[in-house]
Amino acid sequence: MRKTEDGYLHKGLRKQLVAQLKEKGITDESVLNAINQIPRHYFLDNAFAKIAYEDRAFPIDAEQTISQPYTVAFQSQLLKIKKGDRVLEIGTGSMYQTAILAALGAKVYTIERQKALFDKTKEFNKVFGDQFPDVFFYYGDGFEGLPEFGPFDKIIITAAAPKVPEKLWEQLKVRGMMVIPLDESESVQRMLRLTKKKDGLAKKESFEEFSFVPMLQGKSQN
Repeated sequence: MRKTEDGYLHKGLRKQLVAQLKEKGITDESVLNAINQIPRHYFLDNAFAKIAYEDRAFPIDAEQTISQPYTVAFQSQLLKIKKGDRVLEIGTGSMYQTAILAALGAKVYTIERQKALFDKTKEFNKVFGDQFPDVFFYYGDGFEGLPEFGPFDKIIITAAAPKVPEKLWEQLKVRGMMVIPLDESESVQRMLRLTKKKDGLAKKESFEEFSFVPMLQGKSQN
């Protein structure tokens, strides 16, 4: 990721994208404002610069993807971010979702298991450091979370999880929310919002189907 020109063309394309997201049912104005604020083309290879604001996923390094803007907006809307919320993000990826969370006012702790992607996270501060100082990057196993920094107000998982990771659930505050795409088949996940009750059990809300790359254990050196 490197800071490039963000001219009238890019800003105009973002406004068109926001309009599309409204048509698809995104109603949270703070989320829409964040999408309008963050230049998505910063997070993509130059080859995709002209189509960066199409509502679709694109490949990035380590055989991963940058999620389509609708998916990013949908998960962000479900989280109901309040300014100052401590948010654990599992799967830093391209850092686009990370930037959206930061634009919403969250203090973001984000974990990436792919070394090639984690090595690129230092570029975030070069571009957004002054704007978003409360973003912290970690190379590690997403299933383990970051217990030393918990508990968290919100947890977002940006990969297809085979089940709700127990260690992450333990790191969520009472009345906190976890947004997680849970496997229903090899290619489809059901988006869930889980709210932690006082007894430690979950209030479960089920939403649309999505398709994510799989959530894997351990760390990759590639």
